[in-house]
Amino acid sequence: MKPPIWRRPVFVLLCGTLIVFTSLGIRNCFGIFLRPISVDMGWGREALSLALATQALLVGAAAPFAGMLADRWGAPRVIMIGGLLFSSGVFLMAQSTTPEGMLASGGVLAGIGLGACGFPLVLAVVGQIAPDAKRSLWLGIASAGGIGGQLFLIPLSQFLVSSYDWFVGLTTLAVIAGVVVPLAYSTSHSVSGTTGKDTTMSLAAALGEAAGHRGFLLLTLGFLVCGFQVQFLSAHLPAYLVDKGLGAYFAASMLVVIALANMIGGVGFGYLGGRFSKKKLLSAIYMGRAVVIYVFVSLPVTHASVLAFAAAIGFLWLCTIPLTVGLVGQIFGMRYVAVLYGITFFSHQVGSFTGVWLGGRLFDSTGSYGTVWWLLIGLGVVASILHMPIDDRPVPRLAGNGTK
Repeated sequence: MKPPIWRRPVFVLLCGTLIVFTSLGIRNCFGIFLRPISVDMGWGREALSLALATQALLVGAAAPFAGMLADRWGAPRVIMIGGLLFSSGVFLMAQSTTPEGMLASGGVLAGIGLGACGFPLVLAVVGQIAPDAKRSLWLGIASAGGIGGQLFLIPLSQFLVSSYDWFVGLTTLAVIAGVVVPLAYSTSHSVSGTTGKDTTMSLAAALGEAAGHRGFLLLTLGFLVCGFQVQFLSAHLPAYLVDKGLGAYFAASMLVVIALANMIGGVGFGYLGGRFSKKKLLSAIYMGRAVVIYVFVSLPVTHASVLAFAAAIGFLWLCTIPLTVGLVGQIFGMRYVAVLYGITFFSHQVGSFTGVWLGGRLFDSTGSYGTVWWLLIGLGVVASILHMPIDDRPVPRLAGNGTK
């Protein structure tokens, strides 16, 4: 007799996808608020950029600790706490009247919350419960959930900001963020304290093993570039397009195009990751981004060129995530994947912080994003090169057991 649906791995995949849909979907909406809040409050773009950059940094800083707590308390409980903190942070953003208040709420509180209910821990759980043959595909599906959230929440946010104001928009997003708590609780019957514990080695030993692995260091460094590229575009592309005279609704709709394209790319690359070398796919993605951005900045900014750019860059958007999680698990096993991927993700968020903050800083000082566009191109080439020499074979302790 089959167990009830709420005790099956596929139920965890569904809930995990919905959690990422909510948390990451909301996070990717904040670019909509950059211009109206900056204009309304008279802060300049650097103030909110700093809050969003701090949020990105703390998402990564909190992720490894969330993984450690999940190993002790169970992932559902940690994700519930994260959802509560994130919802509270977004709500307090709407109440903020100073840059310091926005930094504390949208930067610190929301960032720590997202570190516990965002990609790192949720994907680690999905990777642990997924069948071996479908792990990469399931990670791709869960990753696509975050992009799917953009398809619904970005138009909703733009409608609320345009029809009412940014206060109503942020308050509504805070209420939606609260859905993470019951979703996480519902997985408690399927995710136990022993889920994914395929080795008895200590955390300290696992961290030492990863620190001494050259491929892990290269993967972590390359992931920094992903954060720089993606979060700069999430936070600044809408404002950039409005500056070019293309209109707020068109600018917001391009984030939706990116989201739609990445739903295809995320699942597609997740499927390919189960059949081909993950490190080679990652190298191709980073080089592809560099080419797409180079073509975009070399052409006049028109509705057609922006639409083509959004579709192309969207296809390559967050498809790095299931491949990176899968590669960490492939090399080191699944026991500490939440912690090890959390460390890698922290590098991603250091890049996110730099991309979001530097974009605002350079715009305020020069009135242009020109320098940042060329940084995006150069870093994409560097990341592509970094992934090629990664040794993606399982470490000896796994290879000796016949683990794939």
